[in-house]
Amino acid sequence: MIRVVVLSFWHVHARDYTNAAVNHPDVELVGIWDTDVARGQAAATQYNVPFMTDLDAIMNDKSIDGVIVTTPTVDHLDVMTRAAKAGMHIFTEKVIAATVSEANQIMDAVQQAGIKFVVNMYRRYNAYSVEIKKLIDSGALGELSLVRVRDSHNGALRTAESPNGWLVERFFDPKESVGGVLTDLCHPVYLTRYFLGMPDSVMANYGFKTRRQVDDNVALSLRYANGAVGIVETSFTMRYAPFSIEIHGTEGSLIYEQCGIGEMIDQRRIVAEGGTVDNDSLLFGMNRVLRVRSTKIPEAQNAWQMRPISADDDQPPAFNQWVSHILNNTNPAETDNHQLGRDLTAIVEAANRSAQVDRAVRIDELQG
Repeated sequence: MIRVVVLSFWHVHARDYTNAAVNHPDVELVGIWDTDVARGQAAATQYNVPFMTDLDAIMNDKSIDGVIVTTPTVDHLDVMTRAAKAGMHIFTEKVIAATVSEANQIMDAVQQAGIKFVVNMYRRYNAYSVEIKKLIDSGALGELSLVRVRDSHNGALRTAESPNGWLVERFFDPKESVGGVLTDLCHPVYLTRYFLGMPDSVMANYGFKTRRQVDDNVALSLRYANGAVGIVETSFTMRYAPFSIEIHGTEGSLIYEQCGIGEMIDQRRIVAEGGTVDNDSLLFGMNRVLRVRSTKIPEAQNAWQMRPISADDDQPPAFNQWVSHILNNTNPAETDNHQLGRDLTAIVEAANRSAQVDRAVRIDELQG
């Protein structure tokens, strides 16, 4: 049995990962730590585990096998390097750290300790991402010209029901989050990197529609030496925009969309209030269809080919992968999680700098 402690309920996904730990047959949740006593105590009471106040004591407790890190982003370097040096396996929310230099320090500590380390980038493990990468690698699209990925929700919008928006206010605190929507809702960043590779430079356009201290509406342009372009769009200010992927190349194109978070939330509310919706698959965001047109695919040469994508084909969740690596003494493929997480951090750092100096920032300008 793998004994784990959740380090902080600061992040909105802390509850999801705690539930994953509680529901996994090979994991035992043995405690919750948080610098916010009220928040941590409430979570510990809910899950009927001890609330731990002494981080040093946790790090010195040899009976603890691993930690789930959902602290403020600004604390990732301190907490994760200490956990690694203590020999504890680490599962963490993205991004790895505030800067690529800090991410490298964490990765060095992980490598030296020989622990199992997994970054949660859940859209990478969904079946649509896997199928799209197979199509790219097969050459069906030719040489890629453009990759565009959008993800969004309306968590920052102020409404009568949620005067401050439904996203927790601490996510708009630059001292803790070290960034806004791009740092948190960064799925389009790592997917663009996964499909197109690492860019040479990043040009950022940051919007502040709700007048918070951090970005809430962002578009990035990623430049590549071979002439390809990556476009990243992410926002806390879009109610119904669908999650979407577009990839265009010299021999073909593909388009993937599924309903946005706002639409899913609205439909769940309707059902909870006793109403009905027309499409149950839409309710759960499962309207997964990949459209492909390619000169290299006979059945897609003269018309768009529709390829249903089943959630049953999703790869195991990152948390389950982490547990499996611990149990089987294996590691993620270097290019699949660790490097992807590091590159995600680098692109976000370059974007933050670009927004500050109002110019494109080359990746090689970063202090790695």
